[in-house]
This record gives sequence, structure tokens and C-alpha cells, in this order.
Amino acid sequence: MTRVDFYVLPQEDPGERQLFACRLAEKAFREGHRIYLHTGDEAAARQLDELLWGFRRQSFLPHGLLGSEDAEHLAIGWGADPGEHHDVMINLALAVPDFVGRFERVLEIVVQDPAIREPLRDSWKRYKHFGYPIEKRDL
Repeated sequence: MTRVDFYVLPQEDPGERQLFACRLAEKAFREGHRIYLHTGDEAAARQLDELLWGFRRQSFLPHGLLGSEDAEHLAIGWGADPGEHHDVMINLALAVPDFVGRFERVLEIVVQDPAIREPLRDSWKRYKHFGYPIEKRDL
């Protein structure tokens, strides 16, 4: 069954979600997981792609947009099809995607901006309605 973790950051800046997603992806990658970073649209996916190349100087995470050669272990996508990925999804979209149940683990990142916090409260309710185990991690 899909396990869901909500990481609640004290910052209000929406950009903190992407930076924290990079750190989560790095940790999961080092642990041997295949990661799918789900964004709300293509522009956000491309922005995250750029951020992953330089978010930390000492870090190197081979990644690519979903469907590219470099996306085998860490893929960034948007839309309705995560390809062959089913291990860890870091969801940066503001809604629960329909394919969420295919993943072993889903990570959601909350910041204190009401425009992000409120939709993610709805996501929490939806996960709960589906019966997924949820854990909240206040940072």
C-alpha cells in the first residue's frame, strides 16, 4: 500500500519546496530508490530540472525529463503518466494525481504560503479518504 509523508517546512517561500524536493531526491537516490518528481506543468518541470543540476555544488544527481535517457533513476514529469516509475514520488503539484496508488511512497512538501498550504490540506483529506497511511513531519 502507498505510504504518504507530509514534510511541513516553517518557511513561507514557495521556492523552498523545490529546494527541499532536491534534498529529498538526493537522499532517496543514495538509498537506491527510483524517484519520480511530479510537477504541475512543463515549465515547473524544466525549472526543477535546472535546479537539480546546481542546488548543491558537491552533489550530482543524474536525472532528466520523463522519457529521456537520463530519467531512468530520477525522472521529472507532469501530466497523467509517470512512465515505468512506481517506487518514490515527490509530488510538487498542488493536487493528488490519479496514479498515486502505483507508488510505494509519496512525499508531499508543505510551506506556509496559504496558496500552497490550503490545497495540500485537501490532498491530506484525499489520501486519508483513500485509506493511505500518512505521516506528518514538522521541520
